[in-house]
Amino acid sequence: MRRIAAALAFAVVATAAQAAGFQLTSSTFKPGAMLTNAQVYKGFGCEGDNISPQLSWSGVPKDAKSLALMVYDPDAPTGSGFWHWVVVNIPPTTTELPEGAGSADGKLPEGALQTRTDFGAPGYGGPCPPKGDEPHRYIFTLYAIKTDKLDVDANTSAAVVGFMIHFNNAGKAVLTGKYGR
Repeated sequence: MRRIAAALAFAVVATAAQAAGFQLTSSTFKPGAMLTNAQVYKGFGCEGDNISPQLSWSGVPKDAKSLALMVYDPDAPTGSGFWHWVVVNIPPTTTELPEGAGSADGKLPEGALQTRTDFGAPGYGGPCPPKGDEPHRYIFTLYAIKTDKLDVDANTSAAVVGFMIHFNNAGKAVLTGKYGR
């Protein structure tokens, strides 16, 4: 039993050490900073431009065969948070998504796929918290995936994508922005 526990502990430490250099950054916003009206959703009473921010990354784990991006608001008053953007099957050699990549005509890398968000459709949906709420956190998480492709389509929910990522995760990098109104 001790050998199994030691092996599991080693695997966790090795994965954490491998992913330690995996970093996600943005030229659009700094970690913990407020997102601008350009990123805010247009709808639900919000009047933003709904443009996905620029994202860059480095230090992708060597065993990554693809990447996946998920953007989540844990502060949404739903009881389960709110998924704002899901992109899977990003080639592991990709190092950035340009500003606006999440729009219908955005420039995603070949093979990448946007799946359904909690807005009900694929693509980027920016922040739009209720008026008067404390600023919400928007957590951008880039996952290194151990498989070339997640077997999903544009209508697959964020929860199902998250389930598949969980079982194929080789590391992650996180960047958080905030927004309130």
